[in-house]
Amino acid sequence: MKKSFVLGTLAVAGLAAGAAAAGTLDDVQARGTLNCGVSTGLVGFAAPDANGEWSGFDVGVCRAVAAAVLGDAQAVEFVPTTGKTRFTALASGEIDMLARNTTWTFSRDVDLKFEFVGVNYYDGQGFMAPKELGVSSAAELDGATVCIQTGTTTELNLADFFRSNNMSYEPVPIETNAEAQQQYLAGACDVFTTDASGLAATRATFENPGDHVLMPEIISKEPLGPLVRHGDNNWGDVVRWTLNALVTAEELGVTSANVGEMSAGTNNPEINRLLGTEGTLGAMLGLDGDWAKRAIMVGGNYGELFEDNIGEATPIGLARGLNAQWTDGGLIYSPPFR
Repeated sequence: MKKSFVLGTLAVAGLAAGAAAAGTLDDVQARGTLNCGVSTGLVGFAAPDANGEWSGFDVGVCRAVAAAVLGDAQAVEFVPTTGKTRFTALASGEIDMLARNTTWTFSRDVDLKFEFVGVNYYDGQGFMAPKELGVSSAAELDGATVCIQTGTTTELNLADFFRSNNMSYEPVPIETNAEAQQQYLAGACDVFTTDASGLAATRATFENPGDHVLMPEIISKEPLGPLVRHGDNNWGDVVRWTLNALVTAEELGVTSANVGEMSAGTNNPEINRLLGTEGTLGAMLGLDGDWAKRAIMVGGNYGELFEDNIGEATPIGLARGLNAQWTDGGLIYSPPFR
């Protein structure tokens, strides 16, 4: 789920500069609500229930930021965005941050004038097909019809993959994950391609998930993470270090269950700095000393958010893999709190 370039880059940059000028942290605190851009619905990452209550891995990041900044994890207005609308929404100031399975790329960072604050999921593009198609590898997809989200890096990766393997395909353009699922299940395309995590999340919602196969090939690097506008470094720091707080909490053994006890003080100086019992890190962000404690209390540390929303015990069933802590052979790593 990635990625459009519909707006002219100069227009996006102009919008971003104007929206950032006022100071997003001040705006959010004055408004009393965080406007967070999310997907239109991807189970496990960001999806509303029947009562309109949003939950998921990306939603957890939005709520952690709201808790850190506003002291209220529920003070979030979730704004559903598509691959085509998400960047316009962020650049114009309609949303304060985007947490929507968005890939960190050169052009988005530099040319579209956005600031990726980190990676909360290391992913790669994959393929899903019905088991009855009898295909076990993406190398066997010559001539296939492929459901593909328009205005995304997925389109570019797909074209590169088929071209480099001297294969042809017929794209079936779709705009949202719900539309992709509908078209795929209706047989409008042989194969659905997007981030592997998105495929797992989509398959988990099927009546018979076992009837669909995820191909072994991963054809791209898709570092997914939250982003803000260029030109508002303080707000970028707040979102960045809230994500880092969740990552560091897991590394140091701080959980939603013990954060209250640990915030009374420990023998570990970094835990004390993280939770505000030592030093003045919160003040450096323009927040109070309990900002990280509140963020962790919402849905737990990074590992808790992962396991509760998309982990192996959930219908999504994702292993930690690259998203394990660096101490466990993964890529999840935060700079130190000092």
